[in-house]
Amino acid sequence: MDNRVPARGGQIGNPKDYTDIICPLMAGEDSVFQTTAGVVPRPGVELYYEVTGSGPAIVFAHGLGGNHQSWWQQVPYFAQRHTCVAFAHRGFAPSFTGPNPDPALYIDDLAALIDHLGLSSVNLVAQSMGGWSCLEYTLRHPDRVKNLVLAATSGTVDLSTLDPPENRAMDQWYAAHMMVNEELFRRGIHPAAGERMAHEQPALHFLYREIDRLSSRVDKNALRGKLAAMRTVPVSRLKDIRTPVLFIAGDEDVVFPPAAAAALAAVVPGAKLERVAEAGHSVYFERAALFNELVSSFLG
Repeated sequence: MDNRVPARGGQIGNPKDYTDIICPLMAGEDSVFQTTAGVVPRPGVELYYEVTGSGPAIVFAHGLGGNHQSWWQQVPYFAQRHTCVAFAHRGFAPSFTGPNPDPALYIDDLAALIDHLGLSSVNLVAQSMGGWSCLEYTLRHPDRVKNLVLAATSGTVDLSTLDPPENRAMDQWYAAHMMVNEELFRRGIHPAAGERMAHEQPALHFLYREIDRLSSRVDKNALRGKLAAMRTVPVSRLKDIRTPVLFIAGDEDVVFPPAAAAALAAVVPGAKLERVAEAGHSVYFERAALFNELVSSFLG
């Protein structure tokens, strides 16, 4: 049976590359979408991905606390008019490696995935850590990225290259929030989910933590250090971006400074900024309906 999923931005690859057919996804009263799953052979890992829907392709790149399942509220929404590709970064279940994956390989992993699926152009939606992959891919392959969404992330940008007043503000913000994150962890609250989600939507917070635990074998503190070392792109380079970019920031984020999104949006030509009230680091998870509307409007 031919299970290829067409995409206006490029045709999905040979169906024999898929390793599994997942149960149909209900996306509305009259809509059922087939989800196919597969792996991309990469050095040291078989990169896991799922494809749902048809139309212009969106590739979703998750953060440090997630995997491909993190986008469970986005895929049913966007699959009605897009080919949705959700994948797990190397080291994150089920793209298992050892406990110390090298994030320097994430960009090439993303490129290999896009090529494997035969996508000539894509929309990229990145959450937090996913910004490292997606921003770098956009800088390297601007002709293949139709739109870029950076949610709660500056990716590989070196924030110390902001103007001095903004740089000082970033340093002060990180210093002030370091103890906040430690205190939240001590109380059993995941900082990337946030205190509001834990109190107002405890089931959602529980789900976030369960998805995070699927990749518990990853040394995430070590990975944070490696990601920080990759922040080498000067802010000035963003002035050369011609891809439409949307920054999304939660006003109550305690992981990534919302002011950084505003500062970077002012540098990228034509970039848009959306600040979301009563939301923390994971707007896509905590305020999914609003996040979906913002991204949908941006993609057009």
